[in-house]
Amino acid sequence: MINPAKIRILIADDHPSMREGLAVLLGLQPDFQVIALAKDSLETIALYHEHQPDVLLLDLSMPGMEGNELVAAIRAKFSNARIIILTTYDGDEDIYRSLRAGACGYLLKDVLSQELFDGIRKVNAGQKYLMSQVALKLAERLQGEALTERELEVLALMIQGKSNHEISEALCIVDGTVKFHVRNILQKLGVSDRTQAIIVALKRGFFHL
Repeated sequence: MINPAKIRILIADDHPSMREGLAVLLGLQPDFQVIALAKDSLETIALYHEHQPDVLLLDLSMPGMEGNELVAAIRAKFSNARIIILTTYDGDEDIYRSLRAGACGYLLKDVLSQELFDGIRKVNAGQKYLMSQVALKLAERLQGEALTERELEVLALMIQGKSNHEISEALCIVDGTVKFHVRNILQKLGVSDRTQAIIVALKRGFFHL
């Protein structure tokens, strides 16, 4: 039975132990009520539509859809959705894209229980909430120069191990243009070669293998 005095929470995580552990932990708080658990993106959307929780606690890596796409999909239908990302991904690009998609909070899974509780309460009250280390990484991301859509396309093919010529064929551009984009990518990522660029791109969350 739903108690209107409590914060109604939907937990979405693809690991059963994480879902169930969070449900038990949050259920011990007198002002929280876990109303449903979701194991993938489709179930998250379906359960959100069904229950329309006060707060969605969402893992960034969910089967079926990128976490940022899932946030955007829910916010497109429910503009006031309060979504907190709870993840192991601490890349500044992951953080930036999540907040840009409409997430209201971003926490890492090693967060202390009390900070998790505080974050849920603040987001439910209409505030934003970021862990301090998350806020620092977001600040660094905002100060840096963003990659263009074309540069992201080139970077994605670099991660796949494509040569400049193979990239030029895939994107229907000349080799010289590929070299121009690669130089820009290296400069913006602050690295000196393609291998370092790939390592930094994956660490920062531009792409996930």
